[in-house]
Amino acid sequence: MRRSLLVLRVLGRYQEEGISVTDVIAQTQLERSTAHRLLTCLVEERFAERDPLTRRYRLGIDAMQMGLASLRRAPLVASYQSLMQRLARTSGDTVYLLVRQGDYTICLHREDGPYPVKVFSTRVGDARVLGIGVGGMAILAGLADEDVQRIHAQHAEAFDAAGLGGAAFSRAVARTRRTGYSELLDTITAGVGGVGMAIPHPDGTPFAAISIASIQPRMLPARRAELGAMLLREMGTVRAV
Repeated sequence: MRRSLLVLRVLGRYQEEGISVTDVIAQTQLERSTAHRLLTCLVEERFAERDPLTRRYRLGIDAMQMGLASLRRAPLVASYQSLMQRLARTSGDTVYLLVRQGDYTICLHREDGPYPVKVFSTRVGDARVLGIGVGGMAILAGLADEDVQRIHAQHAEAFDAAGLGGAAFSRAVARTRRTGYSELLDTITAGVGGVGMAIPHPDGTPFAAISIASIQPRMLPARRAELGAMLLREMGTVRAV
């Protein structure tokens, strides 16, 4: 059982590009026959899938569905829903709750503010590489340097496509660490920007984030600073869960 969970965790870390049997063995230190047997069983039960062309493995549909179901557990959304509603009402914009899952963030909940132009670049259930989007950047910046570097290197193509290659990425991480909140423009959808702040476990490790997003004319530097200050103030009133 423990060995199956070990394999699932490895698959989750390499969900985007997949992972070969050889690399699974290297990551888990399992015997080749054991790794093959566990992967075959996981594929048969739809907890893993094997690309017939590349022969690389990823999490299967059943694993993803179970993970999403657990992330939508009522206590997490309920703990922050009133805060999200208050932020949406005060800012007028769209507020998101995202949670980390391996190298990705998944959107769990959204609250729309009264401003008539809505942002639909992120929907509940959407998954993105950690660091692409203000919520993900807020979480990523709170990780250890070696984890930040690994995630950026492992998903370099996705970061480059979002305009966060090299120096731009380093500046975004440094700015987030300095101010306590992230701010990005045009990384997911052109003409959309936002600010985000990580939610830490009691031990200080970031595991989720709340972000505010709107169209670019409403996300000029002065307003991003205003919303960032509001996030710092409001998030300080909520206990970590």
